[in-house]
Amino acid sequence: MKIRSFVAAAKIGFMILLAQGLAAEAAEVKLIAGRGMSVVMEELGPQFERATGHKLVIWYGIAGTIKRRMAAGEAFDLFISGGTDDYIKQGKIAAGTRTEIARVGMGVGARAGAPKPDISSVDAFKRALLNAKSVTYNPEGVTGIHLARVFERLGIAEQMKAKSKPQQVTKGALQAVADGEAELAFFLTTTLLAVRGVELVGPFPPELQRYNLFTAGVATAAEQPEAAKALIKFLKSPAAVAVIKAKGMEPAAP
Repeated sequence: MKIRSFVAAAKIGFMILLAQGLAAEAAEVKLIAGRGMSVVMEELGPQFERATGHKLVIWYGIAGTIKRRMAAGEAFDLFISGGTDDYIKQGKIAAGTRTEIARVGMGVGARAGAPKPDISSVDAFKRALLNAKSVTYNPEGVTGIHLARVFERLGIAEQMKAKSKPQQVTKGALQAVADGEAELAFFLTTTLLAVRGVELVGPFPPELQRYNLFTAGVATAAEQPEAAKALIKFLKSPAAVAVIKAKGMEPAAP
């Protein structure tokens, strides 16, 4: 009887230790990501959590707000956006963890069902801008920052000032197009494809295109470096690559 009790107690003890071990392995991964990654992570994030038991806490931002958060010393485990090389130089991201995930180009969006202008060439793109009654974009986003240079390059910066309705909130800018308050929107193609009421007119012409490269890197001060590395590995898996392609992004080479 005593032997049975001992064995039962041992089994219970083993189960408690096992449960504690699993709990110890599960981690909360703090991720800072570019807003363009949201359409991918909305699908892949839950898959990663189910497969590993880890929990993701994700904050999405545009270039300007990410830069301010990083400068303020935001605590994070993993970073996936543009500017990774700069943060490596600043000592915020471990150089050996730098991994290219995907890239996405910039595009033009219009209200769903509205006539779509020709933007297939530089001249056509310029005409579309000058003919548009109004345009919108986020001036602190990567597309908005690049667009200002495009206006200058095309020699239409002054003309576009009167047409531009820049908004600091991406969602607000896209909603303005969906509601017909602005004629054209300029964002990453993934962002334009993910909004109801807005349709992708097309990408910027090749001569004016700029790709936003989403590169991952583990924080030098990460609390969960191994779990962060596991997420990078997961995002490079064939299943994840298929989702990245389906969302309109180009996966980086293996």
